[in-house]
Amino acid sequence: MSANGGQAFVTGGSGFIGGRLIRRLVSDGWKVRALARSRSSSDAVAAAGAEPVEGDLEDAAALERGAQGCDTAFHAAAHLGEWGNPDDFERVNVGGTRNVVAACREAGVRRFVHVGTEAALIAGEPLVNVDESAPLRPDSSALYCATKAKAEQVVRGSSGNELETVVVRPRLVWGPGDTTILPSLVEAVRKGRFAWIGGGRHLTSTTHVDNVIEGLLLGAARGRAGEAYFVTDGDPVVFREFITELVGTKGVEMPDRNMPAPVASVAASVSEAAWRTFRLKGTPPVTRLAVWLSSQECTIDISRARAELGYEPVRTIEDGMRELRAA
Repeated sequence: MSANGGQAFVTGGSGFIGGRLIRRLVSDGWKVRALARSRSSSDAVAAAGAEPVEGDLEDAAALERGAQGCDTAFHAAAHLGEWGNPDDFERVNVGGTRNVVAACREAGVRRFVHVGTEAALIAGEPLVNVDESAPLRPDSSALYCATKAKAEQVVRGSSGNELETVVVRPRLVWGPGDTTILPSLVEAVRKGRFAWIGGGRHLTSTTHVDNVIEGLLLGAARGRAGEAYFVTDGDPVVFREFITELVGTKGVEMPDRNMPAPVASVAASVSEAAWRTFRLKGTPPVTRLAVWLSSQECTIDISRARAELGYEPVRTIEDGMRELRAA
């Protein structure tokens, strides 16, 4: 990766991380193509400065067309959510990743950077000061966690002389343009559906979207082939304090309601069983993944990214919160 950019292919470019990535790449002098599965996605990636390539993760010809002539690819597309159709998670997160890797190899791409997640390590136990030696959990009962773990296995297992692959794993991505965490929290509070689980006073690592992008670019430039790197905002914070401040940037006050963690876990198991048995639509009122993410410590050691990539957060939590309040 040269200092003044190169040619990049981006998947998930109309999303939160992908859109911010395209803007950073373009501002750094890159020429960017981005996969776009709809007219609105095409408009979004074009507005960010990329050339849209119409198609989806199952369209091998479109993927190869997008990757042709690019030296670097960034795979940010994923099926998100705490609940859903297992086939959708498997098709997009695992099959889609396999398709993108194959197309990039066929097109002669040299570096492939995958947007991973700490969720690939989550299966119901807290993650305390974990580093990259912690095992992936493709056996997780949470579909998102299991399929993101499998996707990472595909990526790292595909690294070789023709295509060098690197995984960058942020945790709890936040900042301007977030379409999942902050909007979901605000909606839950406004509808009276929010409660802290177990008090919410555990520690968590977080990653502002600008720090994610910094990690992705450093991963492309300096990451060792076949390796994974955690990136965060630095020191962990108290979950309750962070979420209260985050939601407060929208002028919303968090309630003081609390649900004991054991009660929440039982409720999640019962809810999920009912939804599966009776094939109910929508998401259960409480899921195991939601309980895990909001009640268990998740603290991450970013020593490897610091040592091997030269990574340091470019945006502090304080700066990021000021930016959200101003917006």
